[in-house]
Amino acid sequence: MNNFFVAIIPARAGSKSIKNKNLAKVNKKPMIHWSISEALKSKYIKEILITTNCPIIKNYCNKFFKDKKINLISRPNYLSKDHTKMLPVIKHAKNFSKYESDEKLTGYILLQPTSPLRKKIDIDNACKLFNKKKPDSLVSICKLKHIYNPESLYLLKKNNLKKAFKIKNSFLKQNKKTYYVPNGAAIYITNKKKINKFIIGGKKVIGYQMPIVRSIDVDDSEDLKLANILFNKCLK
Repeated sequence: MNNFFVAIIPARAGSKSIKNKNLAKVNKKPMIHWSISEALKSKYIKEILITTNCPIIKNYCNKFFKDKKINLISRPNYLSKDHTKMLPVIKHAKNFSKYESDEKLTGYILLQPTSPLRKKIDIDNACKLFNKKKPDSLVSICKLKHIYNPESLYLLKKNNLKKAFKIKNSFLKQNKKTYYVPNGAAIYITNKKKINKFIIGGKKVIGYQMPIVRSIDVDDSEDLKLANILFNKCLK
């Protein structure tokens, strides 16, 4: 391996939208299982840092993932609050990496467990693109379907519809611009030299496009149901 990435999977206990969300089942396994298993398959990832304050997640990882790539990190309580930002969590976790000072380390790749349909091919292709373009950071995105296009938005007042934006010919699909949106937090990659400043930022930020079918970000019970449907129908 000429150069490599270190993956960080944040998985704290607790969630308001879904109880113990990272342990919610997708295809009969905890959601975090799929981020770990796909990261282990990636040829670009040399180490996986799992930062958690949850003993159940620690026990699950110790039982089902015995790969030497995995490094379980105990996240302190002050970094496990509802409103804790991700950057300090990343900065804490990377201090436990065996490769932080390795000159062949290109960057850190953040893989949120709430993107259970992300596949090894997405991780590898994003790393490959990062190596080619050499940006400060990369974020995974997906193309908005035209019905969700901002030019299609309406305001609703007392059942009366009013166009949210005054754009000529916006009723025609072919006249609408193509928009892209970050697909939750499926893949974030940050150059190792920039990781102490931001996760996504810098002078050069690039996007890696993923298919919509693998871009679901599980935030509530409806998302969880959809993730299970898509996994079984499209990805099995």
